[in-house]
Amino acid sequence: MVFSSLTFLCVFLPAVILLYNLSRSITYKNAVLTITSLAFYAWGEPSFIILLIAASLINYFLAIGIGASKKKSSAKAFLAAAVVFDILMIGVFKYAAFVVNSVNGVLGLSFPVPEIGLPLGISFYTFQILTYVIDVYKRQTPVQKSYLKFLAFVSMFPQLIAGPIVRYSEVAKSLDKRHVTLDAFADGASQFVLGLGKKVMLANFAGDAVDLLFAASTHPTVASSWLGIIFYSFQLYFDFSGYSDMAIGMGKMLGFAFPKNFNYPYISRSITEFWRRWHMTLSSFFRDYIYIPLGGNRCSKWRWLLNTMIVWMLTGLWHGASWNFVLWGLYYGVLLIIEKLLFKWWSKVPVLSHITTMFFVVMGWGIFYFTDFSQLQTFFGRLFGVGVNGLYDLTTVSALYSNLWLLCACVLASTPLPNYIYKKLISIKSIGFIIEGGIMALLFIACIATLTGATSNPFLYFRF
Repeated sequence: MVFSSLTFLCVFLPAVILLYNLSRSITYKNAVLTITSLAFYAWGEPSFIILLIAASLINYFLAIGIGASKKKSSAKAFLAAAVVFDILMIGVFKYAAFVVNSVNGVLGLSFPVPEIGLPLGISFYTFQILTYVIDVYKRQTPVQKSYLKFLAFVSMFPQLIAGPIVRYSEVAKSLDKRHVTLDAFADGASQFVLGLGKKVMLANFAGDAVDLLFAASTHPTVASSWLGIIFYSFQLYFDFSGYSDMAIGMGKMLGFAFPKNFNYPYISRSITEFWRRWHMTLSSFFRDYIYIPLGGNRCSKWRWLLNTMIVWMLTGLWHGASWNFVLWGLYYGVLLIIEKLLFKWWSKVPVLSHITTMFFVVMGWGIFYFTDFSQLQTFFGRLFGVGVNGLYDLTTVSALYSNLWLLCACVLASTPLPNYIYKKLISIKSIGFIIEGGIMALLFIACIATLTGATSNPFLYFRF
């Protein structure tokens, strides 16, 4: 487990900001950032810090080899070595047990299943490294000659363990020169607190509602099943988008501009639009580094169908070493194909297009939640009245009544309206900064008070 939330908020982050701002030169700032980032990672994964350093060191030298190669064949050999190493690394640590279990299950064998721990954030930092070496090969980004700067890029603690996926080209200039103004720091701090509020005040409470509703699975109802998966949809969104906002905010406080990762995905009117708004850095990675190199849609229809399904199978696998994630990825691949071939016009139908999109998204989160196929099958049956104890019961009514405020808050916070009102308030002349400071102070205090009394503070995307 990484730093406890209170330790991070009240000790680690203030100490990093203090040491960082006491450092005058960019070299010292990068050193402080790298050392504190490695300390942050080692606190939760001491046995895997060597893997992180080794992966960065190997890719650092292979990228130098790519840049120094005068022949394309030599550069391609270095690139191949980097890609093979990175894929093998994530394959061994994340998918080895999954592969052996699958082989045993299909062929009826009994190969010993390797017990290998999953390093925190391996999916994120491996993809970041891959973007760097591939972009160096394409001559789209220069080779970084300083290992300190490259290690700072790979290990940067704000987004190390849960994204967003930052490409080297997006921070290259900032690694060489950056200056944080008071306004930029304040803007970053505000975004950090808003993200913290999403996580603590919405995601965590939504998670409690999920546990309550799904704990009643021995006496399930249609309403408890639907309400449970709806709250899980909100938990996942505010959990991940909240952390992304915190990472982006911390990046601003340190002089970096991380890419936006979420853009109100639950207001989407099509599955295509949803994936343009949800986990945007992952979607752009698969588009630029997998889908387009495979041929994208500039090919025959059958090849396009294959390209689409390959990308979405890999998207599902990226999220977890389990067949339900593969199914979840293929589910979206099929939906997108059907939508593009038959229902492009549907997104222009007001209200109904949004309702149907959210229906399929919520169904998808059901596939995402249940790793056991028998439980998944049972759950989908319950959604439509199979194997349940009626439409609703007192437990479901009580859960809805006690969490009605949370449901309304989640729905509202999933739209741009609160941010629009907030921007209007802080833009008021003379008192806007007072309003902003007051809102941020109250929200931060509420988060600290909530975390102080909490028994746990789970983060769903740590497993990826």
